[in-house]
Amino acid sequence: MARWSIDEARDIARQALARAGASEAMAQSTADALVDAEAQGLASHGLSRIPQYATHLRNGRADGSAVATVVNARGGAVLIDAACGLAFPACMLAVDEAIERAHEFGVAFAGVRNSHHFGVAAYYLVPVAKAGMVGLAFGNSPSAMPPAGGRTPIFGTNPIAAVFPRGSGAPLVIDLSLSEAARGKVMVAAKQGKAIPVGWALDRHGKPTTDAQAALEGSMLPMGGAKGAMLALVVELLACALTGAAMGFEADSFFVDEGNRPRIGQAFLVVDPGALAGRDVYLERVETLIAAMLADEGVRLPGARRAALAATASEQGIEVSQALATQLETLAGRS
Repeated sequence: MARWSIDEARDIARQALARAGASEAMAQSTADALVDAEAQGLASHGLSRIPQYATHLRNGRADGSAVATVVNARGGAVLIDAACGLAFPACMLAVDEAIERAHEFGVAFAGVRNSHHFGVAAYYLVPVAKAGMVGLAFGNSPSAMPPAGGRTPIFGTNPIAAVFPRGSGAPLVIDLSLSEAARGKVMVAAKQGKAIPVGWALDRHGKPTTDAQAALEGSMLPMGGAKGAMLALVVELLACALTGAAMGFEADSFFVDEGNRPRIGQAFLVVDPGALAGRDVYLERVETLIAAMLADEGVRLPGARRAALAATASEQGIEVSQALATQLETLAGRS
């Protein structure tokens, strides 16, 4: 295993992406997000994604010179075009726009189209919480799950995240994929030659499998059966129908080198508590609920584990498998 400091990991990630064709701004924002995920213990959305992104940049599946822009806006609604670049600059622009508009209008909805994999959905909500606002994030992805009653993958795993700030203490951070497990975990298992649990996925013949590679070639099972599939449909419509982005079944898998530009979508909803019952009432209600939750021994607040891991990583650095470390150093031109 290799151990890198947070700054060293960011530098290597940035250099690897820049050498693959990403602009300095795109490489930096992407590196920041991926290292943040790694520090929080989310390896499936961390540094392991860099070789994939680098290949997509080189093969034209992502445009490293793309500049995200606002293409439509009215009141609290705004649409960002990612121009087929990596998703991170476009999504950060969308969140910045949503915060600004929520300050003015009380609520704002920012959509992103022509985008790419956007990593950990909750990452984008950190500035929302710092602004004292409630935030939700949605994103679709290449098809991996069938609709209720179907066998053909139509929806992506379509993550949902939410953040609720508190008066004191870390905000509540909720982040989940709508498949039984994030597809990135299957990707990591396939790379490591490890089996996955029964109930995560089906092979291409529609049969349950513990083979991670067979799962990548097949479909993921939705969390909660039909209910998870319906939520995935909701996200698909929010992130695509409202933005004009590609549906999951129109985008080629992230896990193949060759393919189309995904052109998928993301959406962010930001709400100012002051526009409703008021900030003081909001904070009192949140703390009342948290107190009731914590009265039950063993309850852990959402986001607490990630925050603890990030704090440890900040002091001790992050561990990276030697194989991945060597691959990233080569991509970064350090070996």
